[in-house]
Amino acid sequence: MARQQILAEMGYEFTIVTADIDEKAIRREKPEDLVMALAEAKADAIMSRLKTTGQFEVDARATLLITADTVVVYEGTIREKPSSKEEAREFIKGYSGGHAMVIGSVLVTNLRTGKRKGGWDKAEVYFYNIPDEVIDSLLAIGYELLSWLANCAQIDEGITFKVAGGLMLEHPMTLPFVEAVVGETDTVMGLPKALTEKFMLEAL
Repeated sequence: MARQQILAEMGYEFTIVTADIDEKAIRREKPEDLVMALAEAKADAIMSRLKTTGQFEVDARATLLITADTVVVYEGTIREKPSSKEEAREFIKGYSGGHAMVIGSVLVTNLRTGKRKGGWDKAEVYFYNIPDEVIDSLLAIGYELLSWLANCAQIDEGITFKVAGGLMLEHPMTLPFVEAVVGETDTVMGLPKALTEKFMLEAL
């Protein structure tokens, strides 16, 4: 959702295509390598599907494919999307009064030429103490929203929070507890604007 918001703010028209890859099957030791490998895997999967469906030939003339991934590094450990409500709680409680590094990648693929340009950016987020009642509210909102989305799509994916590290910086309940961001806010939200525009121009 945050990436959609950022692209819309940048003034671009876009179509959303899901990659449907098993992100947990792709592992790298360094977070920078991991986010790039995931962005590349997403691009490969989407390009393969577009070729199979024939949409590739129709849309490739003026289409850039943008894929991205984000992880949080907390006390030297890479954190992706939490797999449960309990893990999300653990993540957020850890940030309270502390800080975390956010590393995000962006990869731009020119569907006509196959040319790819990509890289990563990082930012640090420092937090004030986050009260337990705020954490409870954030988790309740996430639980209800994802349950509703799952019901609407008639799927059963379990309760999985869809943001790296389990915390949305831009959420109104989170913002009052952000002491400082060292780096770009859009990197924390999931799509570094400056890198995206740079790579779009280079891919063209």
